[in-house]
Order: sequence, then structure tokens, then C-alpha cells
Amino acid sequence: MTNTSTPGFLRCYWNPRPAILLGAAAGLCLRLLMGSVHTVTYAAGLVLTVGFLAFGPFAVGYLTVAQTDPQISRRVWYWIFAPWLSLTIAGAVTAVLNLEGAICIVFALPIAFFFGSLGGIAAGLVARRARRRQSVITCCVLLLPLVSGAGEARRNPPGEIRTVHTEIVIHAPAAVVWRHIERVRPISRAELPRTWVQEIGFPRPIEATLSYEGVGGVRHASFARGLLFVETITTWQPDRDLAFTIHAAKIPRTTLDEHATIGGPYFDVLTGEYRLSPLRDGSTLLLLTSRERLSTDLNPYAGAWTDAVMRSIQSTILQVIRHRCEAATPVLEPSARHVPPPIARRRTD
Repeated sequence: MTNTSTPGFLRCYWNPRPAILLGAAAGLCLRLLMGSVHTVTYAAGLVLTVGFLAFGPFAVGYLTVAQTDPQISRRVWYWIFAPWLSLTIAGAVTAVLNLEGAICIVFALPIAFFFGSLGGIAAGLVARRARRRQSVITCCVLLLPLVSGAGEARRNPPGEIRTVHTEIVIHAPAAVVWRHIERVRPISRAELPRTWVQEIGFPRPIEATLSYEGVGGVRHASFARGLLFVETITTWQPDRDLAFTIHAAKIPRTTLDEHATIGGPYFDVLTGEYRLSPLRDGSTLLLLTSRERLSTDLNPYAGAWTDAVMRSIQSTILQVIRHRCEAATPVLEPSARHVPPPIARRRTD
């Protein structure tokens, strides 16, 4: 059965696969188009915009459902889930073509699925009530991401400073903990817990060196694949507080996606701080805080991801520090502790 309400070159038959592939092709073309539009504000293209991340998937979902035969597209479950197939195929192709890395694809898919389903639902409802105008509406929907992206390119994305706190209790004195945070000797792979952040491609931490002790000292924090941060000490209170500014000094082009580059137009890490609080039992509460700049048109959504990434990275570093500190501070078992002899009772007889 042929859908006669659409232009001939867009008609799809009873099998939904042509419509799904058509939606995927539209998504890929949209990525190529908006990724190639560079402006003063969006030097890395219009990919991290509402036009691409929200209206783009909406258009893909709408096209996928609108170009499917009514016998298939009348089902609500199809409206919701068919766009996911189109978006997944488009994402896989961008990965194969090296247009996007795993980090950006993982970040984009949840919001893309949501708006893709909204587009599919909209197309299904239009098909029930205004099928004769479906082709006109489809063309307008396909133009929506481009119009929105052009409008966003005329203004600066809103900037936001976000703070991430991560803490851990270490069964070691503050003096021991301090020695393991002012400098971090090379970290082996065996010391690192397995995290989802590293699984999607973020480099693992390696070491942190220190030029000299005190305010003005410079730490070089190295990560795998050539990623290097220069950290300048701003607060130096031994056994209590270590704070520093952060500058991304070296980021090879192959290390991170251009849209997730630290120090780029969308994201930057500004400062870091370790605070040590001795506890009554001799342990130490270690708090690691970082401040980041986020500049996108979807800061609430993007911020949830950047917070999760920073929290995972900080947790990994804190776990390494705890393991090293506790290994350097042996705890005696109760049976091995020194127990003073009982006081002899005075004989009264």
C-alpha cells in the first residue's frame, strides 16, 4: 500500500524499513550540515544547540513516522520507538565516519530519543487528523532545526559556573593524606576502578607533579593519550587545604571530541580544591571540589552530564588516594594491640 499524500520521491511502502532508513539519512545530513556551519559564537558548529539536539531528533522522528504506511504507523508504540531506530543508525554512522566520538554520542542519545519520540507522536496524530497536509507539515518540520540553528548562531550561549563536590573517608591521619595529594606518583591501571567514563573514552589519570611547595607552585596533572593540565597553587595550608587554578595546557586533537574539549567554547575546568578534615577516630574526611564553566543552549541537560563525568573522575582519584594512604597506615588488629597488664589487687587478708 502506497502513501499517496506525500511527494513521490519520499513515498515508502508497507515495510517500515525504508522510512526508518530515510529518517536516519535525514539525521546524518542534518549532522553534516549543522556541523559545517561555523560562526564566531559556535566555532565547533551548531551541534550543541537546541536546533540540533532537540528539533533535529524531532524532525527525524516526524519524518520516520510520516513516511511509513498508515497500516504500520497507526500504532502508538511505533510512533514512540521507530524514531529510536533511525536515530541509532544515524549515530552509528557518525561514529563510523569519525564525525562524533563515543562521548558525544552517549551524551546526545537520551535527549535525542526523547524528542524523536515526540516527533513520532506528532506525526502519528497529524496522520489521523490532517493526512492531506502531511507533506507540507513534514517540510516545515524538516526546516525547523535549520531555522532554530540560524537564530541561535546570532547570540552567545548562556554561561554557567557549576561546582561538583566529592568526598571520601580515609582511615589515615591528615598528614599522611596530605603527602598523597600534594603530589600523586604514577598511577598504574591496577589501581584504577573500572568506570563508565573511561569506558566511553575519557582518558585515565596518570600522575601529578609539583614544582615547589607553597602558593605559586605548579602541578602538572597528566592523563592518558597526552592530556595535560597545569594547576597553579592558590591556597597552601599543609594538612588542611590545597587549592589551585586549572588550565588545559595540552589536548591532542584525537584525545577528545571537539564538542567535549576542555577549555573549548562549550566547557572548561576552572579550579580544584582538596580539603582535609580530621575525624575523632583518627581518620580524615577528604573533600575534592571542582568548578567548571558550561556554555551551551542546553545547560541543564549538558550540566547533568558534565557533573556526572566530573564526579566519576574525582571519585576515581579519591579512591586511589584512599588506597595508598591506608596501605601506608597499617591498622593493628585488636589481638595485636598493646593491652596494659591488669592492676594487681591489694590483698586484704
